[in-house]
Amino acid sequence: MFQRVVLLVAVFIFATSNNIQASFDFNMNCQKAYQEALNVRLDIARDYIKKEKQHNPDNKLVYLIENYIDYFHILATDNKAEFDKLKKNKSTRLASLSEADKESPYYLFSQAEINLQWALLRGRYQEYVASAFEIKRAYNMLQENAEKFPDFLPNRIALGMVNAVLGSLPSSAQKALGTLGVHGNTMRGEKMLENLVEQLPLTDYALFYDESVFYLMQVWVNITKKKDAYNHIIAKSQKMNNHSLLKVYVQAYTSFKTGHNDAAITYLTNRPKDPSYTSYPYLDYLLAMAKINKLDLSAINTFQHFVKTSNGASMVKDAYLHMAYVALIKGDKVAYSNYIEKVASEGTSYDERDKQALNEANDGQPNVALLKARLLFDGGYYEKARQILKQENANDYQLKRDKIEYCYRFGRLCHEVGEIQNAIKLYSYAIDFGHDSKYYYAANAAVFVGNLYEQKRQYKQAADYYNRAIAMKNHDYEGSIENKAKEGLNRIAGKY
Repeated sequence: MFQRVVLLVAVFIFATSNNIQASFDFNMNCQKAYQEALNVRLDIARDYIKKEKQHNPDNKLVYLIENYIDYFHILATDNKAEFDKLKKNKSTRLASLSEADKESPYYLFSQAEINLQWALLRGRYQEYVASAFEIKRAYNMLQENAEKFPDFLPNRIALGMVNAVLGSLPSSAQKALGTLGVHGNTMRGEKMLENLVEQLPLTDYALFYDESVFYLMQVWVNITKKKDAYNHIIAKSQKMNNHSLLKVYVQAYTSFKTGHNDAAITYLTNRPKDPSYTSYPYLDYLLAMAKINKLDLSAINTFQHFVKTSNGASMVKDAYLHMAYVALIKGDKVAYSNYIEKVASEGTSYDERDKQALNEANDGQPNVALLKARLLFDGGYYEKARQILKQENANDYQLKRDKIEYCYRFGRLCHEVGEIQNAIKLYSYAIDFGHDSKYYYAANAAVFVGNLYEQKRQYKQAADYYNRAIAMKNHDYEGSIENKAKEGLNRIAGKY
């Protein structure tokens, strides 16, 4: 009898100890490792994980944080060889996590987060099929976890991002994912992230604040194009960790994409640069782009530094194209030709900007005045761009391409400064001149006119222009422009 009792006690202790071993302990080592991953001080993050494995070898949370480290390593370095090497870690980590405590909110969340991170990275390198299935797995796990643990806020960060991204995909891609049972909604995802950014600082999950701002920025700047994204994101980013390169990226990218070019230059120039940070070449590319957008020709030095440190990553072709633009503005046609040759021979074509750089390099030398106006416009220097265009006359241009671009660029300027009737007039010229050309100007102009009529609640006219944009084929950015037009039609469906 005594032996049976001892045996039962031993079995109970063994089962209990296994349950403890398979736990998720977000202790100080893990918190610091997670924060340093977001700071992009990845070697320091690895050191904390090493300590945690030594002191608490059965803590399953380390596998999730190791994946964060790989995720930000690939985002920062944009190294395809590293991606190919590190993606093999995914299955091992998921296998280890599957043995953890199933009653923890981190059980499904950690597996979903790993699937989501690799899905986003695979999309970057055009592994679309694998990415789709990882999104499906992540989506299903996040949904189940939300039902089991509705108050577990970190789950909502990933679920909000999935909804926002899926809802922004072209209708054909949404239908394909729909057959897998995955349905996104951009507005729902945006609202989830927006609410989280407000809630997290007041909860036990405040550590996840920086990540939530990072994803909200991506949604507002890249997907929904929120009109006042700059003011909101810069304000929210003030609470982010001051030692974080992710904070620099959030602030600089938001500034750059919303026409606050000088602010972008300030953030990037003053970023921390000590050796504890992992190399992040894209920040040099962004700084070079911000410089050339104000016609600061020293940008060529920054582009050259980016190319040397980027290991042939994305944006190399685009960097060489912009070095060619600097040479052209200087009047050095020999250097211009040399850089144009580099566009074809160097870098990769994974990113849309690199593909467009190839197209522009093959399209012949641009008009210098239009080039300057385009760069200044992209930097938000609208009055300087206007002064250049006012000195030009589209009728003097020999190339049809330049006539179309002149109307489009001037239309964009008028649009941004609120001269709506002039904008519609100039956009209409671009559409008339360019509806059968390979350039994106006419189709994009049609979308903008549709937007303007939609804002005026003149839905029939808006629909006409959205349909005109869709009808134009075989031009640059055709897929993304057509998707924007279809989104417009969906918004006004039943209103005309």
